[in-house]
Amino acid sequence: MSTSSTRLPEGRYGRSSDQRADRTLKVVGAVLSVLLLGLVGWFGYHYVAENEISGEVISFDTSQNAVKVHLEVHKDAGVAGYCTVRSQAEDGAEVGRADFRFDADATRIDEVVTLRTTSPGTTAQLVGCHTD
Repeated sequence: MSTSSTRLPEGRYGRSSDQRADRTLKVVGAVLSVLLLGLVGWFGYHYVAENEISGEVISFDTSQNAVKVHLEVHKDAGVAGYCTVRSQAEDGAEVGRADFRFDADATRIDEVVTLRTTSPGTTAQLVGCHTD
């Protein structure tokens, strides 16, 4: 007794539809990957190149009704902008938020600002910096 094979003879009937579908999926996947990579690169470039003002919290000191925040701001010369700082209580509730303006021509500003709070704050967070 012999067993019959269910496979078609090689090269006799052309490519199967599964092979064509696999090739189509590979091409579509490659095109979508290139588009996604281009989109990520575009957003990355605009985030780095277009951001004319940035800041960093160096340290902070809390008291009963205020938080003193040591900010270091980097910006292009002649650019005016502001940085938003917030403070939260121990339970996570926001107890203070304020915008601090930076209009000087210097490219690096190192300043201590005072954020008034409604109750004792335990943190000082830089929400973001924006140009006018």
